[in-house]
Amino acid sequence: MDFWDVFWLLLIFIPLLLIWTFAIVDIFNREDMTGSLKAVWILVVLLLPFLGTFLYLIFRPRDATPDRALAILSDLHQRGKLSDEEYATEMTRLLGRSRP
Repeated sequence: MDFWDVFWLLLIFIPLLLIWTFAIVDIFNREDMTGSLKAVWILVVLLLPFLGTFLYLIFRPRDATPDRALAILSDLHQRGKLSDEEYATEMTRLLGRSRP
């Protein structure tokens, strides 16, 4: 192997392969996407490996984790598991972290 073979392998191909793998794993782990939408994204990523991956990363649905955390927090407060002070503290922490 000469220098350019190693260069293409280590600096270009392996990082692209890692990004491709991340996209596939991320699609399977998303809870906010329906099964049919997951299937479409998997087909796009598999049929157009690098272009499909970059399209997924660009148009990837925003993570709904802060919304889910707020819903859980509100539910705990309504059931009396959290005091008003704990609820206010956690709401401030979550809202402060979720904003860009």
